[in-house]
Amino acid sequence: MRGELEARILVILRRVTGKHDLQRLLASMDPVLRPGSYVFLVVGDESLLRGAVPEATVREDEGLTVIVRREQADALGLPYVYVTAWITLRVHSALDAVGLTSAVSRVLADAGLSCNVVAGYHHDHLLVAADRGQEALGLLRELSRASA
Repeated sequence: MRGELEARILVILRRVTGKHDLQRLLASMDPVLRPGSYVFLVVGDESLLRGAVPEATVREDEGLTVIVRREQADALGLPYVYVTAWITLRVHSALDAVGLTSAVSRVLADAGLSCNVVAGYHHDHLLVAADRGQEALGLLRELSRASA
């Protein structure tokens, strides 16, 4: 029984393990621009979020960094200084894959675009200046085509 369970777990793990090969990652990254605008907030007390639903969080010594939709921050009167567009790379990259973040950030940096990266279990997410989201998306699609 135990051997059968271990075999099933290995099959599941293989199915959810992401890609490692950089060329394949770039060629199949399939970037998509999520609708809306997003902002970074830092809160010392999570109750300040009063029902806002964070898209991502990072706990730091200075407080809890949260990324929320801009309209949620506005509705709660929470201050922010940078408005972003959110691009998701829909390729399932392995958490230990090497080079994807570097390659995409280099293309964006060469165009003078700042990029904040959030890694999820399945995908990488890029936050760029809201007014340059479409431009960033075009650059990433071109990188993907060139890598195919």
